[in-house]
Amino acid sequence: MEEKRILYVSSEVVPYLAENEVSLQSYEFPKMINDIGGQIRIFMPRYGNINERRHQLHEVIRLSGMNLVVNDMDMPLIIKVASIPKERIQVYFIDNDEYFKRKATFTDEEGVLYPDNDERAIFFAKGVVETVKKLNWVPDVIHVHGWMASLLPVYLKHYYKNEGIFADTKIITSVYNLGFEGELNKELVGKMSFDNISKDITKEIQSPNYENLMKLTIDHSDGVVVGSDGLNPTLTKYIETSGKPFLPFATKDKVSELYTEFIKKHIL
Repeated sequence: MEEKRILYVSSEVVPYLAENEVSLQSYEFPKMINDIGGQIRIFMPRYGNINERRHQLHEVIRLSGMNLVVNDMDMPLIIKVASIPKERIQVYFIDNDEYFKRKATFTDEEGVLYPDNDERAIFFAKGVVETVKKLNWVPDVIHVHGWMASLLPVYLKHYYKNEGIFADTKIITSVYNLGFEGELNKELVGKMSFDNISKDITKEIQSPNYENLMKLTIDHSDGVVVGSDGLNPTLTKYIETSGKPFLPFATKDKVSELYTEFIKKHIL
């Protein structure tokens, strides 16, 4: 794995947000690869509840400034960066005042999903790809964690299908039990069709609940990592019958060796 480039794209990463399965594994997997000489980058949204001063985030002017179109609206992209202390790992933050300034991640104070979470996910996916293009840093593998990042494989395989820079890039998705209750905005399919992603492709998310979103993401990935012990049986069966290579759940003390072998044997 030495010198291989792996891009980690996640909804949540410690130490910037509270510890849970997604945020912990979004830190531990990059650290594994970094420790054995791989080249890694991490991308996550810059939610308003991330303390910029404490974590020393700063804007990267040369990467910021472009507008991304989401559902026929121009939305300014702001890129910030920080380093995880002691690990020499850079984390890039996708920011936009309309989508990410609010002082919470996915829900309001009543625990209700933000109605624009679908647009936030589209903006995040596009923001990651556009920033990687500007960095001219071509990943061998993109590893996706968490539902806010789940549209990236779809956009990479369709909206960005003619971008030669990603021609040989493979996509892995980690699937977790940690999702969301209810559904995202039912207009999600229409908003993706605005980006010329046909409704035949997105028919899985006509009802945009967590399970359906993960199924769509699995369909557009080259491999799957089971991120939860005792994963939802419906998603487990979907992964097992998808025809995609997958890495079953493994404990922290065993996963490092299994993960690198999985990438070498089944992905690259």
